[in-house]
Parts: sequence; structure tokens; C-alpha cells
Amino acid sequence: MSMKQAQLARKNLDKKLAPLRTEPIVTPSRGWTKAIRESLGMTTRQLAERMGVAPSRVTTIEKAETAGAVTLKTLRQTAGALGCQFVYAFVPTKPLDEMLYDQAARKVRNELAHLNHTMRLENQALTPADLKDEERRLIGEWLTHLNRRLWEKE
Repeated sequence: MSMKQAQLARKNLDKKLAPLRTEPIVTPSRGWTKAIRESLGMTTRQLAERMGVAPSRVTTIEKAETAGAVTLKTLRQTAGALGCQFVYAFVPTKPLDEMLYDQAARKVRNELAHLNHTMRLENQALTPADLKDEERRLIGEWLTHLNRRLWEKE
């Protein structure tokens, strides 16, 4: 993916996910399957018939969902049987461009701290203003070229 394509992809994803970031969805403690099924007045037997499985399978699905041990495929099938749309998403805690900037800034600060320490030992330390200028310049470099090394562990 080119830099322009990645930038456009981030913008589109942020636009789609922004409403989810501002109003987080809280999963019912008993799971979506049981919460929706019971709110519709549907028994486990009735849901099982709609899914073409034994009633015990519905109970197993509901328990597995609350334990976080259910597959996406099963959730999709269950949602369909309940007349629901299955939605699956990762919702970034902040805009993707901001996440990218923060990572670049973190990486640059670590690099500059190491570099400045070495230069200080040689009595050539940078002034705080020079450090800030260099930090801005290096962050800009990281963000100008989508570099896969940005996310490597430091």
C-alpha cells in the first residue's frame, strides 16, 4: 500500500469508527446472544430450531460467549438466527493519524535521548531548543514515509 493509499485508508477508517469511539458499546454481562434472545422472548429451543442445532448447543454458545471462547463464525450464525446483523470491529482509542504521530514521537524521543546522552558525554550536548527542533524534524521524517520499522520494538 502506498503512502497516499494508507493515508486515505486511515481517514476512511477513522470516519467510520469515530461514532463507536465516542459512544462505546458495552457488552451485556450475560452476552449478546442471551440478552437478545431473552429480550425477544425466544427460548433456547426456539433459537436452536432456527439455527438447526440441539438446544444444548445454544446454552453452550451462550456460555462460550461470556467466557470469550466463541468463534466469529458461530456468532455470525447466531446473530443471523436472531435476526440481527453481526458487527465485528477494532475501535482505536484515538484517531489513527494521532496513533501514528504518537508512535513516531515516542520512537524519536527514545533515539534522541540515547543520542543526546552520548553527545553529553563528549561535551557536545544539544540545547533543549535544538532537541525540540530535531524532534520535530525526525517525527516529520517518520511520518513522511510510511516506514514499517516505526512499529518495531525499541
